[in-house]
Amino acid sequence: MSQSCWHRGFRLISAGSGSAAYDRFHVAIAANKNVWNILLTDSEGPDTGALSESLCRKYGWDRDHQDSIFWMVEMMESWFHADKDKLEEFYGQGFRKNALKPNPKVEEISKTDLENGLKTATKDTNKGDYFDNKTSHGPKLLSVVSPEKVQNAAPNCKRLFAAVLAKLE
Repeated sequence: MSQSCWHRGFRLISAGSGSAAYDRFHVAIAANKNVWNILLTDSEGPDTGALSESLCRKYGWDRDHQDSIFWMVEMMESWFHADKDKLEEFYGQGFRKNALKPNPKVEEISKTDLENGLKTATKDTNKGDYFDNKTSHGPKLLSVVSPEKVQNAAPNCKRLFAAVLAKLE
């Protein structure tokens, strides 16, 4: 999934996880110097508190870009765990809500547990296994989960919302 969103002087760079997202961000910060380019990507691991700093160092980006990098820890699917009711509503009959980790601090759920939980929870639904349908289910789920619930359960999501809203004021 690759997309960009322009709004009031900022640009959200979203291209999945890993090098594709980093490459798109690198191009954006070079080509669009008059807007706030925002990178939103999976961390693929725990939040060490230095994710943005180490990413800037690795890619040779100016440290000023650290405040433009936002993380879905450990992966986007952790945000779905913040609103299990919407997941259940989306998948309907056959959804196994109890297969999902009960930890309300969704950024502390490991990638393995997120993947296993979603596979088990969705495999017997009419819509099918989430990971077999990730490109169609992922954006739909992001559009229905409660932003408030996700912000309360995921500090990095809260940081993203606060930063964008502050720029819009």
